[in-house]
Amino acid sequence: MLKSGWLGAIALAALVQLVPSAPVQAQAWPQKPVSFIVPFPAGGGTDAFARPLAAQLEQQLGQRILIDNRGGAGGTVGASAASKAAGDGYTFFIGAAHHAIAPALYPKLDYNIQTDFIPIGIIAQPPQVVVVHPGKVEAKTLAELIEFGRKNPDKLNYGSAGNGTTHHLAGELFKLMSKANFTHVPYRGAGPLMQDLVAGQVDLAFDGLGSSAAQIAGGKLRALAVAAPKRTAAFPDVPTAAEAGLPGYEVSTWYAMWAPKNTPPEVVEKMTAEVKKALAAPMVSEAWKKNGSETPNLYGAAFGSFVKSEVERWGKVVADANVKPD
Repeated sequence: MLKSGWLGAIALAALVQLVPSAPVQAQAWPQKPVSFIVPFPAGGGTDAFARPLAAQLEQQLGQRILIDNRGGAGGTVGASAASKAAGDGYTFFIGAAHHAIAPALYPKLDYNIQTDFIPIGIIAQPPQVVVVHPGKVEAKTLAELIEFGRKNPDKLNYGSAGNGTTHHLAGELFKLMSKANFTHVPYRGAGPLMQDLVAGQVDLAFDGLGSSAAQIAGGKLRALAVAAPKRTAAFPDVPTAAEAGLPGYEVSTWYAMWAPKNTPPEVVEKMTAEVKKALAAPMVSEAWKKNGSETPNLYGAAFGSFVKSEVERWGKVVADANVKPD
């Protein structure tokens, strides 16, 4: 009987070792570098928010965070790749409001932003801003830009980060509301757009403040209005669209993180907690302030519900403006 009891104790100990609990697995993650798929080239708004966040998370997690830029088709190429990534906790997707617009503009997408991903949370929400090249556009105010666009339809062109991005839809919404006309020029991301806008290859943009703030501060672009209900602390002298003569024109973009479906729940929970901690870190929060960005407390299921409402909202804008891929 003594021998039987001894063998049973050994078997029980072995079973305990072979079946670790979920909290232990979560504590063990990550054991190697983590990749963030960013669906736009370097230099754009998505990339500008992903990199500081990644740097802070590296310090917290003790592992490298690799930025994998995969631009194209209004951010849908990178989103498609992320949707097919292994749900092993080592790939995450940094997307944007563009990905709530894409379903209406690209009906044959090979992924679904609502079912092929696990929502983690919004990381930044800057307002859109109407910016012009000071050497190409004479307008000093939004009212002057609208007047020129009405009298000279399609003479000026506006650049976007690609078809179906918030830059594109913000431009089309502006045209609908103001009755001014401009020609759309899509790029493969906000980075390439910004290079050509600063160089004078395109005349204006309806940009997210996150990617244009430095150019406005440096005098390379002229900001005519922010599409927000109140002025931003980063540029208090720039009026809101309502103050500048176009009431109701309010568009903000947002950037967020998702995990591929099948990512272990304990990993999702830990990454969510780490993201919250990172966004509160001085290095990140100060960078966000300079870009005029807010960080709404929107995570998990609440963020998923928000994405659903955004898909519906932008679907209506696409239909009303009859927007088609150029």
